[in-house]
Amino acid sequence: MQRRFLKTGDQVIHLRYPLWGPGVVVEERSSMMAGGICIARVTFRDGVERSFINDLNDYNCCYYAGVRLQEDSKPIRR
Repeated sequence: MQRRFLKTGDQVIHLRYPLWGPGVVVEERSSMMAGGICIARVTFRDGVERSFINDLNDYNCCYYAGVRLQEDSKPIRR
């Protein structure tokens, strides 16, 4: 069973590529077949649309590659 990380409309950043700027998830697709892939398409401020694996059960998931929800990326203030 797939555990999705991103959903359409989520605002994200990429920790490894800050020059891309913030992005928004414009599409999310999941295969109905067992073992199928789950993908999220994100358009970043630099104008480029990039696709990421969106299944937290997959070690290639975009979360593990550095994609974060924008609100989760803010530093904690004490």
